[in-house]
Amino acid sequence: MNIDLTHTTSSQVNAALVKARRAAGFPAVGMVLTLVIVTDEGNHYDALKAASDASREHPSRILVVIRRPGRSPRDRAQARLDAEVRLGGETGTGETVLLRLHGELAGHASSVVLPLLLPDAPVVVWWPEDSPAVPSKDLLGALAQRRITDAARTEDPAGTLARRAETYAPGDTDLAWTRITPWRSVLAAAMDQRAVGQRQTTVTGAVVEGEEHNPSTELLALWLADRLGVPVTRALSEGPGITAVRLATPEGEICLDRPDGRLALLAVPGQPDRHVALHRRTTAELIAEELRRLDPDEAYHHALCHGLANLGAEKAPAGPSDPPAAGRESRRKAPARKAAAR
Repeated sequence: MNIDLTHTTSSQVNAALVKARRAAGFPAVGMVLTLVIVTDEGNHYDALKAASDASREHPSRILVVIRRPGRSPRDRAQARLDAEVRLGGETGTGETVLLRLHGELAGHASSVVLPLLLPDAPVVVWWPEDSPAVPSKDLLGALAQRRITDAARTEDPAGTLARRAETYAPGDTDLAWTRITPWRSVLAAAMDQRAVGQRQTTVTGAVVEGEEHNPSTELLALWLADRLGVPVTRALSEGPGITAVRLATPEGEICLDRPDGRLALLAVPGQPDRHVALHRRTTAELIAEELRRLDPDEAYHHALCHGLANLGAEKAPAGPSDPPAAGRESRRKAPARKAAAR
């Protein structure tokens, strides 16, 4: 069911939501959170599709804020709200409201969104493309318990991560971090397997290979440096995304190699090599993972704020004849300690 509203108000949008629920036969509100997507006209379709797919796991009210300030002085001087209420069908198990803010109203999105938030439910704000310099200080971001950005969609991912570290507030997160969850899980499991029935394995160094302008590669290198307390080298590859992680140990090299973006090969000294499913996930899968936890992500905070001064250093490609250790190292002052990657 779709209800189009022009020259409307937030109260009229709320009334349309109640009308749509009653017409659909389920007047009770069964959503667990409010997801606010701040985007533009050109990118809202893909973002809304990803959010709708994620809402099948997390029923939510999705508010899509599309700012249209106008180009001419006359357009910028007006203030108008157009809305579209969607219920059922491709919108998933929740409710979807598209809010198009025209003219001066584009600068006051929080006043439009606030009356539409679900009562006593968490709020998550997601910027699929352009995000504010300080998400926690943004008027919409201040309403949320969780603020999701994506450094991979910016022109300078490394610089964006550095700014995120300077302005971090509890509740901030980034899809570049979410993308490395499977990598962190496999590497932690590999270290745990090495520790079973024998003395804990000591990691003396690490290499992370990936595309040059890939913030997930940077975050994985920083996470390893933070958790292991060893030099971590960032080496370039042709991609896609992260292609390999190599951990140097006295017993030999632990290697997780994914050259095709789908299937990885895990090699651990003293154990047979085995394949691991490590495909590149869709945006819907990433958003669904982020909505599973709404508390501050301390692991992201520690990784983000570790060694970012070295992010702009020169990085060398890992070629067939060159050792992958050529590149930039992210070092921690503490001495190498036993692996405790979680």
